[in-house]
Amino acid sequence: MRIIDDRAWICWTLLEPGAEREGLITEDAEIRAQRTRRKIKIDKDEEAGLRVEMTTVIKAEGLGKRYRRGVPVDTGLRHALERFVRSPLSALRGARPEMFWALKDVSLEVREGEVLGLIGRNGAGKTTLLKILSRITRPTEGWAEIRGKVRSLLEVGTGFHPELTGRENTYLSGSILGMGKREIDRKFDEIVAFAEIEKFIETPVKHYSSGMYVRLAFAVAAHLEPDILLVDEVLAVGDITFQKKCMGKMGDVARQGRTIILVSHNMAAINSLCSRCMIVQEGRIAFDGRTSEATTRYYADSLSRAGDGSDLLTMPRDGNGKAKFSKVVIEPLNAAGEPCEVAYPGCDLDIEIEVKCAADFYGCNLAIIFYDANGYRVLDTNTAQKGEFVSMSAGQTARARFVLHDVLLRPGQYLVGLWLGRQEMETIDHIEHAVTLDVMEGEDTSQHPIVYPGVYLCRFEENVSIVQSSPSESLRS
Repeated sequence: MRIIDDRAWICWTLLEPGAEREGLITEDAEIRAQRTRRKIKIDKDEEAGLRVEMTTVIKAEGLGKRYRRGVPVDTGLRHALERFVRSPLSALRGARPEMFWALKDVSLEVREGEVLGLIGRNGAGKTTLLKILSRITRPTEGWAEIRGKVRSLLEVGTGFHPELTGRENTYLSGSILGMGKREIDRKFDEIVAFAEIEKFIETPVKHYSSGMYVRLAFAVAAHLEPDILLVDEVLAVGDITFQKKCMGKMGDVARQGRTIILVSHNMAAINSLCSRCMIVQEGRIAFDGRTSEATTRYYADSLSRAGDGSDLLTMPRDGNGKAKFSKVVIEPLNAAGEPCEVAYPGCDLDIEIEVKCAADFYGCNLAIIFYDANGYRVLDTNTAQKGEFVSMSAGQTARARFVLHDVLLRPGQYLVGLWLGRQEMETIDHIEHAVTLDVMEGEDTSQHPIVYPGVYLCRFEENVSIVQSSPSESLRS
């Protein structure tokens, strides 16, 4: 790596054939020569006082990352003897690690000032790509060149220590994220005001609520001033008001002309912030283009993958696994509360959810979320809104029932997600796309051939009357 006027060239290079050890990286001679010639030209131009235009700030070719899985942990002589007694040949032969590619053959270019979104299912390889570009991990193959000061927001709370005060943690976390003391001094009041914890800045963070903790953590990270900012799912912190503030801050960073790569499952954030979007699928780039087209493709794929809700145990999910959603059934009801064949605007929805518990948990919120075809969250109903929380013991099975009245969604197809956990503390189970719901035409929507934009319908009465006669009518009378 070489620094040029506070801008860094970073190049991960190709893995030579035959290099079997994980993480062994050697340089390809031609790539090294090309990069050297390019840097020499930049140096000469800058020495001559010429302005060097850099339109491409990130360029990667053939990036791949391979990991091992299935290797047993060596827990001592006793367990080694037990394995030998059970299977002497296997113990002598040793475990053969299973290799898998978290990222494979990824190439991309990002221009200066561009805001690039990365979307995809959990485990698709989005975070792995950001970690390679952040220099946290090396690729197994391929190379990347980055020009500029890079900072990453991969996890809020980096460097926080519970025994230190908010002030001390601000300096500690800021230093770890790459900010100098003078820079933190200059921005300290702004960081504290953004986090809204002025009265508690001298209190150890172990006494903070979870909301205060993440607000301060995000405030520190959000006040970085890099040329390139890599962001991974950190905009969904705090309450709704603070999330809007986070979105506004990211918008300000984008308007300043900084380059941003944003990973998020929040399609509203992707659509509002990103000028370009990539879909990452099974470690590869499945689509690269306009954001609106990317989000439409992503949700079309999600609709095709979503089942009927009868068996959720095999669905893609994230969470700590203390409990899992096993089933969901959505039944439309008419005005009399009787089951009907299809959902239509204004009908009731009877939703029954089954949860199987593997480990004890207490005081959790259970939520049902509806998304439209563009990925916007259009409805969120949960037990916490009624002041009720879910607690279960290992081995138990629970059934939850929600009845949603007068669901005035426009005709179309919607994705229904399920979430169980404690806000800002733990996610027990989350299935982003558990089942689909088709809302058909009803009496309120079928009286005009034009389909008007919007998601939500409302019941209304209308009347148009003439309140003043025209001049010609007044003369005739």
